[in-house]
Amino acid sequence: MGWSQDLFRALWRTLSKEVKEQVGTDPFGNKYYYIPEYKNWRGQTIREKRIVEAANKREVDYEVGDIPTEWEAWIRRTRKTPPTMEEILKNEKYREEIKIKSKDFYEKEKLLSKESNEELLAPPVQTQIKGHASAPYFGKEEPSVAPTSTGKTFQPGSWMPQDGKSHNQ
Repeated sequence: MGWSQDLFRALWRTLSKEVKEQVGTDPFGNKYYYIPEYKNWRGQTIREKRIVEAANKREVDYEVGDIPTEWEAWIRRTRKTPPTMEEILKNEKYREEIKIKSKDFYEKEKLLSKESNEELLAPPVQTQIKGHASAPYFGKEEPSVAPTSTGKTFQPGSWMPQDGKSHNQ
């Protein structure tokens, strides 16, 4: 199927006056082509095309970042001229420098925040909380086994199961 498809494409290009001109390659081995505007055999004007022929032929193997940003901009027509290899390498070097600088910045910031936290913050206070806030005895002593009563309140005693004894014996 591959050789017949290539043969059909070549035949179509010759009949349709489509001239594919290679304008560059990238460090990944992708090839970039430009097809200028032309008139087909019916007299219709076909606008220019910008094509990338991936080094990795399988579409499923394509991932973001396989095409450099500069070439992506050219393919999408956000820039008029194709990028040069020097421009791509210069921009790649610049991106690496920015990554290193940002890593250094975050490390310094982390050290400064540790130092300032140690100086500014008081040591945490040790608190001991008993019970749950919704319990009627929160903040008071634990309920006793025996019921207690004051003039206006009655607190029933807590129930504890007997150790190892079953009521069904």
